[in-house]
Amino acid sequence: MTFEPSATQEQIDARQQAFDNPPDPTTLVSREEIRAALLDRHTAATQDKLDAAHVAICGLGGLGSTIAVALTRIGVGHLHLIDFDRVDMTNLNRQQYFLKDLGQYKTEALRSNLRQINPFTEITIDTVKVTDENVPTLFKNEDIICEAFDVPENKTMLVNAVLENLPDKKLVSASGMA
Repeated sequence: MTFEPSATQEQIDARQQAFDNPPDPTTLVSREEIRAALLDRHTAATQDKLDAAHVAICGLGGLGSTIAVALTRIGVGHLHLIDFDRVDMTNLNRQQYFLKDLGQYKTEALRSNLRQINPFTEITIDTVKVTDENVPTLFKNEDIICEAFDVPENKTMLVNAVLENLPDKKLVSASGMA
């Protein structure tokens, strides 16, 4: 049996052109169309809460990048991505990055990828290492802080710093896919 391509050369060339020069995602769909699609899955009251939520994600490896994708897909309105690292080849088997992202800061690469899912999600990035000293400033505008670090000492530091400095914040701490 011989494989017969289902696309013409013209279609293949058009796809390559789109890959080489991707369109601005806001020209492909409107905010209203995305909201309507989300309302097919949630009530308006639930979607309003998601739209208003401010969620920080600390650590953008396997767990953190996957959390960011999931929150973008369900319509969380405001994400704050925090990591100091760059994308490398060893990340691609379990993290939400692509070959085009190699060498980029994870914060910048993930923001770009998330905009391809929902270009209307507000995304703030901080390409820094989280420390005891910067926790109060980094998270002052967030409702929920997701801890997705892969180093146990960093997990402990963040949990303790949030409990001490920001006791009214919701903190989600997890272990996962480094």
